[in-house]
Amino acid sequence: MQLLQKTQKIVRYQNQQGNIHYGIVEDEVILQLSSSFAELVNKEIKYDGVKVKYSDVKILEPVKPSKVVNFGWTYAGHAKETGGEANLVEPFLFLKPLSSLIADKEKIVLPPNDLSNQVELEGEVALVIGKRGKNIKEEDALDYVFGCTIFNDVTARDLTKKDPQFTRGKGFDTFGPLGPCIVTGIDPTNLRIVTTLNGRVVQDGNTNEMSLSIPFLISWLSQVMTLEPGDILATGSPSGSCPINSGDVVVVEVEKIGQLCNHVE
Repeated sequence: MQLLQKTQKIVRYQNQQGNIHYGIVEDEVILQLSSSFAELVNKEIKYDGVKVKYSDVKILEPVKPSKVVNFGWTYAGHAKETGGEANLVEPFLFLKPLSSLIADKEKIVLPPNDLSNQVELEGEVALVIGKRGKNIKEEDALDYVFGCTIFNDVTARDLTKKDPQFTRGKGFDTFGPLGPCIVTGIDPTNLRIVTTLNGRVVQDGNTNEMSLSIPFLISWLSQVMTLEPGDILATGSPSGSCPINSGDVVVVEVEKIGQLCNHVE
């Protein structure tokens, strides 16, 4: 057994035999692990001696969370463009169902037009919680983050504008692309987010532009609900959210993490 290094790129994947593993990515090779997620968050890694090509396996969502928590309107520009309130004093909070999650390269499936005809992208940095926490102090908050990944908070904007809460507009199956990996040991408070739609840049922001800090968000949330290892906290979208249509390709790129790519059908 070896200890997890400070910065590692970790993927969860299914091999050609149908078995699911975690692995450490080095270049285009995955060093296969026998470690469970619980062992990984305790910084214990157990290599089983197998190496596989990244291109030979199916990349899955990097974790199976107990909940997906989303913070809305954390960037003033996005709040203004979607009719929200900029520079909130307290976070705007909503949840995504686990059934919304899909992995890198999987397809975002648009609802029928009679349910929604205005679906939009929202590229975000997501935090992966590494240990159980309740009433976390703000100065200790980042100690509860195992690593960072990428999230696309796909949104039926016409529904969030008319419903009294966001569950329906945010909760369709496939509306939660997540991945492709978890990167440990990076600072989530200063990460650039660039989202492209069919190769055209539509979002370009940085988590250092958030009106509420990430440590504050974690601390505030932990006063409401207990955070569990593997929980996903999506930190909000910079400005540039825009409609997506069948045939589109959405790529959310976050520095030091990589790219989350999904086709739309």
